[in-house]
Amino acid sequence: MNHKKKRKGVTNYAPRCPYCGSTTVYRSATGIYAENPDDVMLYVCKNYPACDAYIRTQKGTAIPIGEMANGKLRALRTDAHRLFNQLYLKGYMPKQTAYGWLSSVLGVSQDKAHIAQLSELQCELVIRETKKQLAFYDTHKKTTKRRSENHDTDARANANC
Repeated sequence: MNHKKKRKGVTNYAPRCPYCGSTTVYRSATGIYAENPDDVMLYVCKNYPACDAYIRTQKGTAIPIGEMANGKLRALRTDAHRLFNQLYLKGYMPKQTAYGWLSSVLGVSQDKAHIAQLSELQCELVIRETKKQLAFYDTHKKTTKRRSENHDTDARANANC
């Protein structure tokens, strides 16, 4: 049998850097993340830090969570996630419904609606549309609360008659 020796840091999942075209290295996030208590692993562009692209892997595997991203795209994805999560964390919709909404915004099936796979343009779209959605719910919530308070005031006034 002919067994090929595996080179350290090279896996079947290793993506190419979309920014400079270089290969990537599978390595610990230590030294890239300020802290790495969970022993997170990354695919990092071979030209790091000149090219600051990397992607985290699924815990305990060498499978990338999404697509490689540079600092600008990582910041956009973080903003998009922070805003998007508010849709269900504030109770405006169940998490599954929120992902259905996200898939309709992106024009993809729900199983493809992952912020870790979005481009800069898609992140900007998600941020813009999520802000609109949150503003709608926040306004609706305030209007509903005001109506409820007015109704309670009217009910007390009628009870005192």
